[in-house]
Amino acid sequence: MSIVQLRRKNAAPIRKIEVAQYTVPTSQPEADGTIEWSSTTLIFVEVFSGDKSGIGFTYASKASGVVVSETLSRQIIGQDAFDIPGIFQAMIRTVRNLGRPGVASMAISAVDLALWDLKAKLLDLPLAKLLGMSRDAVEVYGSGGFTSYSVETLQEQLGGWADQGIRKVKMKIGTHPEKDVKRVRAARDAIGKKCDLFVDANGAYSCKQALGLAGKFARLGVRWFEEPVSSDNLKGLRLIRNRAPAEMDIAAGEYGYDPVNLRKMLEAGAVDVLQIDATRCLGMTGFLQAAAIAQAHFVDVSAHCAPSMHVALGCAVPNLRHLEYFHDHARIERMFFEGALDPVSGLLRPDLSRPGFGLEIKGSQVKRHAA
Repeated sequence: MSIVQLRRKNAAPIRKIEVAQYTVPTSQPEADGTIEWSSTTLIFVEVFSGDKSGIGFTYASKASGVVVSETLSRQIIGQDAFDIPGIFQAMIRTVRNLGRPGVASMAISAVDLALWDLKAKLLDLPLAKLLGMSRDAVEVYGSGGFTSYSVETLQEQLGGWADQGIRKVKMKIGTHPEKDVKRVRAARDAIGKKCDLFVDANGAYSCKQALGLAGKFARLGVRWFEEPVSSDNLKGLRLIRNRAPAEMDIAAGEYGYDPVNLRKMLEAGAVDVLQIDATRCLGMTGFLQAAAIAQAHFVDVSAHCAPSMHVALGCAVPNLRHLEYFHDHARIERMFFEGALDPVSGLLRPDLSRPGFGLEIKGSQVKRHAA
């Protein structure tokens, strides 16, 4: 059999792509150090080849769905589902004049994730096995503790995760800096001494505010200070990283929309741990590239939000430290998908009995959230 014949035999042309948008109200009003919100929007993408389909999604504006349906779909239909690198580069080129960071990057992310899911399903492999596993489970940290929560709700949520065996939890700070030490102390009381406490300012502080609070937080056992200042302020992050208590990691990167942007953060020496989000950073392809760049800088990475999209990646990436089990996204993914995972003793394990991400959308149960 010639090479051309072999290629034709193994080709899996993409015949269709579908996009849907769902908006889900939060369980109660939520806020962090810089914004507040009352709903979350999920852009869902499904790519079809033969009798198989792959799914991907991003948490973004409906504009990302428009980019998929009106711009990216032209680069995808008819292409071989196994040729993800070529499709990826075609998507990058086609959004050049749209402005890729942000809306377009999240659109590409959803499609790229769907392509990887499709490839794994065509091969009848769980995605973790297709990528190759460096571990069989990923540690999670419970993430929520919004600044809109009362102290009682904050304690109930974080303390509940600690009681479930999750050994790391994160809370939001920064809306009312004068109250943050009191709230952090309340969180520490709720989770006890054996659970690590993380804080996330979402860029709400100035450099001097962040440095002044870092020592106070450290005395309450805070081991992770996320975005103490804006992630665009690389000099500020570097300053805080250099002067913060040695036992406290400075983290950022969730707003990195491509590996090049994240490389600049690493080259600036701005973080101890780099956060990467496959639903923003150009999908699985972008995540793997960014994680490799971080490994070359001897920096660990942490997967940001969207736990169902990150379990397989978390098992594959050697320098991954943990995965964010974000309250909003975990809740939506359990509502929307068969196969969404719950942590056991603080760990998420991929379901190796199911191909791809191991997820199937529930169909009629989610239609009431469609927009």
